[in-house]
Amino acid sequence: MALKGRLLKQEPLRKYTTWRVGGPARQLYFPADRDDLQQFLATLPAMEPVFWIGLGSNLLIRDGGIRGTVIYTRGRLKEMTMLEDELVYVEAGVPCAHVARFCADAGLAGAEFLVGIPGTMGGALKMNAGAFGSETWEFVESVDMVDAAGRTTVRGPDDFDIAYRSVPTPEREWFVAARLRLVKGSREAGLDRMRALLARRAKTQPTNQATCGSVFKNPPGSHAAKLIEEAGLKGVCIGGACVSEKHANFIVNTGTATAADIEALIAHVRTQVADREGIELQSEVCIVGERL
Repeated sequence: MALKGRLLKQEPLRKYTTWRVGGPARQLYFPADRDDLQQFLATLPAMEPVFWIGLGSNLLIRDGGIRGTVIYTRGRLKEMTMLEDELVYVEAGVPCAHVARFCADAGLAGAEFLVGIPGTMGGALKMNAGAFGSETWEFVESVDMVDAAGRTTVRGPDDFDIAYRSVPTPEREWFVAARLRLVKGSREAGLDRMRALLARRAKTQPTNQATCGSVFKNPPGSHAAKLIEEAGLKGVCIGGACVSEKHANFIVNTGTATAADIEALIAHVRTQVADREGIELQSEVCIVGERL
């Protein structure tokens, strides 16, 4: 069966990341749908490196790009539907904010926090993304995985070592869909809560600038932003990358940053906080690709 998706060679990835940096992918594939994705994966060499991009948040692609195949899911793996009264099926390319609104419109409660996650469902599953006191895997009943040969498997939460901002997966398997178990609620209350969460986010985070979301995990008993601010690092820049003046746990591309600038600033912040506080900040950001 012929593939229905679109394949680009040596495609610059800066267009697909929220930091607006990144070198080229050796090849970038836009699957037409889930079946097409499975067929495409089956055509790849056995050990071909495979990377995934949804909204491109929480991701730093180095300036030398990716010597492998990148799968772009945003707007591709986009199915979302009610399976039963309180169970929602969501494919990996659906933006988290869309999931939040879909659930609220259906009169389901619990997913409102997803409106504040600047990524897709696939990334939220991989990182156990959280905001406003809730995390993704609190609501996951099961997930569909696809392997490098294009075969799918259904797994449950007990199959994973779910942690704060980390969900390791079996080697060469990736999330393609999830089933979320929610509870009945009020549509109006859900929409009101989302509006309040978005207002809070806009007030406290640089939502109108090129960032990846939060850069560092919060260490036990503290907050990364507080430690960074206390180290006097707000507004500190390397090249075109600067620590946000609005929220210290965000790094902003002011327009001229390279991936190397951002990576160097991440390292600088970590060193300065460790020297001052004796705390080693851990990055949330997935850093991939080759240096120039």
